[in-house]
Amino acid sequence: MSLILTGRPGKGFRDIALFSPRSAWLIADPELPESAILRRNLLAGGFTGRLALDAPPEEPPDLAVVSVAPDAMGEALRRVAEAGCHAAVVPVPAPNLAALARASGLRALGERSFGLALPHLGLNATLSHIPVPRGRLALMTQSSAVARAVLDWAAAEGLGFSHIIGIGANDDLGFASGLDWLARDSRSALVLLELRRIKNRRGFVSAARAAARTRPVLALRPGARLDDPSGVGESVMEAALRRAGVLRAAGLEEWLAAAETLARARPRGEGDRVAILSNGIGLARLAADAAVAHGLRLAETGVRNPHSLGPSPGVALAEEAKRLAALPGVDAVIAVHAPTDEPAPTATLVEAARGNRGAPILLGWVGEASAHDERRALTEAGLPVFATPEAAIRGAVHLARERRNRAAAAELPPAELLEIAPERDAVRSILDAAQAEGRDRLFEDEALFILAAYGIATAPGRVARDAQEAVRVAKALGFPVVLKARALLRFKSEAGGVVTGLRAEAALRAAAQSMTEEVARRAPGTKLTGFLVQRQMPRRAMELRLRLDEDPMWGPWIGFGQGGTAADLAQDEAFDLPPLNLPLAHALIARTRLARLLPGYRDRPPVHEPAIADALVRLSQLAVDFPVIARVVVNPLFADAGGAVAADAAITLRPAGEAALLAIQPYPAHLESEWMARDGRRFLIRPIRPEDAEAQGKLFRALPPEDVRFRFFSTMRELPPALLARLTQIDYDREMAFVAQHDGATHGTARLIREPGGEGAEFAVVVAPSAKGTGLARHLMDRAIEWGRSLGLRELTGHILADNAPMLAFARRLGFTLSRSEEDAEVMLAKKRLDAP
Repeated sequence: MSLILTGRPGKGFRDIALFSPRSAWLIADPELPESAILRRNLLAGGFTGRLALDAPPEEPPDLAVVSVAPDAMGEALRRVAEAGCHAAVVPVPAPNLAALARASGLRALGERSFGLALPHLGLNATLSHIPVPRGRLALMTQSSAVARAVLDWAAAEGLGFSHIIGIGANDDLGFASGLDWLARDSRSALVLLELRRIKNRRGFVSAARAAARTRPVLALRPGARLDDPSGVGESVMEAALRRAGVLRAAGLEEWLAAAETLARARPRGEGDRVAILSNGIGLARLAADAAVAHGLRLAETGVRNPHSLGPSPGVALAEEAKRLAALPGVDAVIAVHAPTDEPAPTATLVEAARGNRGAPILLGWVGEASAHDERRALTEAGLPVFATPEAAIRGAVHLARERRNRAAAAELPPAELLEIAPERDAVRSILDAAQAEGRDRLFEDEALFILAAYGIATAPGRVARDAQEAVRVAKALGFPVVLKARALLRFKSEAGGVVTGLRAEAALRAAAQSMTEEVARRAPGTKLTGFLVQRQMPRRAMELRLRLDEDPMWGPWIGFGQGGTAADLAQDEAFDLPPLNLPLAHALIARTRLARLLPGYRDRPPVHEPAIADALVRLSQLAVDFPVIARVVVNPLFADAGGAVAADAAITLRPAGEAALLAIQPYPAHLESEWMARDGRRFLIRPIRPEDAEAQGKLFRALPPEDVRFRFFSTMRELPPALLARLTQIDYDREMAFVAQHDGATHGTARLIREPGGEGAEFAVVVAPSAKGTGLARHLMDRAIEWGRSLGLRELTGHILADNAPMLAFARRLGFTLSRSEEDAEVMLAKKRLDAP
């Protein structure tokens, strides 16, 4: 196993030139105020590489910092490219920067970028007002004001940076390129994101997920409510970040507090069990109140929790905190200190915290006159210290959230897979007919037919042309029935287009007559093309709502919550992004308040929750299969112990030629195929999916120890859950793994992992002993190579142990050239050009 190789920049842009430059060139107009700041910071930073100021360097620089007026920007970028440099930072206004960069043949951060700081290289090409200290925080920001605020805060807290990457207006290079780099950089222990606009939703989610696999990533989005006062956009953003494994902060205070906590403490255990102690019961109880309010649990410690030591000196507080931290049932210790006559025992507290191998100790050092300087001393010693009991508890909450994130990333979904066999041709014909008629909305019966075609149960019903036919339909269905206007109405109930509880023929005729008159009066100009007659659903069923809609930044989303005419007022809706599988659908349901009612409560009967999850997954698949669909509303979805039934649905289409782009690449079902091995066995060759975790574990256990060593460069006997999750929950935009299945078992896997931003990929292949000699390994590699070529990849690289003779011979047969690794003499590098004839 190895990481993607990254070479020095050659022709064209390479991210290593931007994020690990050996040389830099400042092109600056002295009349601009930014130029003086950039020059000062570059000179003071102590850059370890070659630095050229104004005059062109003798050799092509890796990085250019361009500070010129907007009308001179195009020419300056051309000079940069002509000098052989293809990476630039633009901290000044530069309208149409992306077009200017593209015309010049380079890539740029900006416009209005805060700049780029790489303290481990001594590079400070930023607009910072203070030096940038070296440390383990990485900051990616669009706002220069936020960047300066974070730098100032970090200086006071004694924290330093591995990277500061100013995205600015996000006009050319965006978050994805920086996150891709940080995902592979071991210097960054924590990533802070301040984002306003995401231009490449799929690239962002993909790169953010890669970065968040190995370190906490904290996001802040200023103006989310300003842009969308309804809060839906904010909730969708939170859903997108959750799918990427990114923690989201509600404001600057929470963002910085979370950063301080996670920079100095690491979660452990279950994450939410806290032990609280103080030198006064009042502060201890305030901390306990905050803990309970945030959903934390008070740990069993053998003493009262919260526990007061009385007006004891800080030394006793430190010793008791260390004892509590060692208890296996404690995930975090909150030690709250009120001012006393004695100074803070900083040395004792530092010793307790640094010598602690148990739960993290968070200090709540309360007060101002005497406590302010004590907090500063504790902060400078590297301890997580807060000014109030509530702030210390919020620190514990951040640790618990990060622990849940880690657990979710390593959680293995069950092998159960919802098989969906929709009537796609029938759905396509309805959509095509509507567009041919110039309609962007479907009639309700058409929408319900589409849901039924995807396996979602719908209320029995039929279309009637007039009142007489409606009576015949009602008799066939059985009274009581619901009568609806067959018309393109946004809200049928407001136009008099719905009558429920019709129990007799006379009532139905009267309702049809009244409905015809009311629709004409309330919605003039609306064409009534008949009626939809449906069987009345049980009154005791719970009314729910499913929605598919689109966010301007994150693309299609799915919502679930309370249904009925007052659904919007209930404010009880959870959101996620398609595609969904069953575990994600269950989690979506659980995030609503009404989820607590589903098992039944007092006079409310239980609801069959799996049927709701089933409907959500099927709605998600509809969104994947037909990107022409812009919006779906299922309201109500009636749910009870017997299942879930859609009684009303509306579908809106996009203009012809437009299609949705999901933020998360769906499962590429079109890559599935069958293949016959030499021994006559038929294998299903398909992309891997999360539900394959159990099968991958069995494949690993079937490998001989020598095969394990050859494939994983290790003698491990079991794949850890986190690694199994990493191998099966892949991002199809950046990697592909083909599995070979026969009789329900996996017999082999071939994998390609793309080099972010490049044209290369790394490969790996393994087959079970039972499949060796069948040609399976060759076929899997052929499929992987075919996938790589389809994406325009130019080169494959593999790492093979030098004593793995069978694999070396296999690589030669596939056309790979072999050479010994310069980094490890026991490893051979196998390379193959995919663009060679």
